Amino acid sequence: MSLKGLKDFIEISKGSIFLKDKSGIRNIIDSLIYDAVFESNDEKKKALLILIKEIAKACGAIPASIQGLYEEMGRNYPGFTVPAINIRGLTYDVARAVFRKAMEVKAGAFIFEIARSEIGYTKQRPIEYSAVILAAAVREGYEGPVFIQGDHFQLVRKNFLADAPPEINYVKGLITEAVEAEFYNIDIDASTVVDIEKPAIKEQQKPNFEMTAELARHVRGLQPAGGEVSIGGEIGEIGGKNSNPEEARAFLEGFNETFKGGTGLSKLSVQTGTSHGGVVLPDGSLAKVKIDFDTLRDLSDLVRKEFKLSGCVQHGASTLPEEAFHMFPETGTSEVHLATGFQNIIYDSSHLPADFRNEVYAYLKQECAKEWKEGQTEEQFIYSTRKKGFGTIKKKWWDLPADVREPIMKELEDRFGLLFEKLKVTNTADIVKKTVTPVVVNKEINTDLLGL
Repeated sequence: MSLKGLKDFIEISKGSIFLKDKSGIRNIIDSLIYDAVFESNDEKKKALLILIKEIAKACGAIPASIQGLYEEMGRNYPGFTVPAINIRGLTYDVARAVFRKAMEVKAGAFIFEIARSEIGYTKQRPIEYSAVILAAAVREGYEGPVFIQGDHFQLVRKNFLADAPPEINYVKGLITEAVEAEFYNIDIDASTVVDIEKPAIKEQQKPNFEMTAELARHVRGLQPAGGEVSIGGEIGEIGGKNSNPEEARAFLEGFNETFKGGTGLSKLSVQTGTSHGGVVLPDGSLAKVKIDFDTLRDLSDLVRKEFKLSGCVQHGASTLPEEAFHMFPETGTSEVHLATGFQNIIYDSSHLPADFRNEVYAYLKQECAKEWKEGQTEEQFIYSTRKKGFGTIKKKWWDLPADVREPIMKELEDRFGLLFEKLKVTNTADIVKKTVTPVVVNKEINTDLLGL
């Protein structure tokens, strides 16, 4: 649509948005976010994304920190587990499906997130990701706090060991970019630099808690006045041995001794036997995963009682069978990260045209050929790389006709409904309202560049 037509729906005065026609905005937000995402001029794209985010705030969808809720969970666990949803492709449509289901079941405790690696291969920088999520909220009429999170803001071990300062500065730069884009929830992962050669557990965890403390200080120096970014730490690299109480205690005690920057961590990610994306067998099916729920219960109890954290975080859970999810609230898990299962629903849907799916797979065989490991079947290769099929050809995904996208979104919406129920976050809008007060941070709109 023409930006000049926006003046029928909004007024910009002294840098602030005033709504003239809220329902009119909802009707044009589809084209507005599409134009922003695929704008070729970087400066104009940034200006459009900021404009959309400011419109969302005026409509009542406010980027927020989940800190207040997590502090309440640390005092008195309310019996639910917050789903953190990574969206790799068709982000606008998928986020709309999340908001629709959340409004239907009165859920308020849910997070949208994107990991360091995903930002790269899905071609979604933080400002784009947050603007797309907030545009989806506007489209669905969702009002209230919107939790957007940087997931696995991770130190890459080989880079860190080769030359630590550039790697640390890269993660600091990513944190700066994310907080500026209104990610008010940041998960720091320095578990990659744990030194298992040391004999004592605290010495093993020392590089982890020292780097987590340094990065957390960086976050605290960026957060908006009056706001408190929720920060997570991690002790268990996915795929390694299960975490134990000694490691959790050593990490958190070391962090608290080292970190002097105000409010500390709100949660702790641990390892309980999962792997990101699941383990795919030669025929393309997924191996069954056995989560150590006793570990989750013990560690969540420990970090809550001894350190006042919200509880522990489970990664790599979206491919678990349906009957497993009720165990997360039962074990006091505060947050669970979900990604690949939603991607699988999109790719495996009967509504996705076979010729388009084959086009994406052909692209992967060409572009990711170096990742085809010796001994891998084609099914295993495709499964392990198809997360990278969303980025470069993002526009082709967004341009799929509505009669393709809508039934796929219905499948996803049903899945979100099941997860919200199993994780017991239905009817959590009220506790979120009581514990979370979003801080509205208005960004400067470049009206000259946009011709407004």
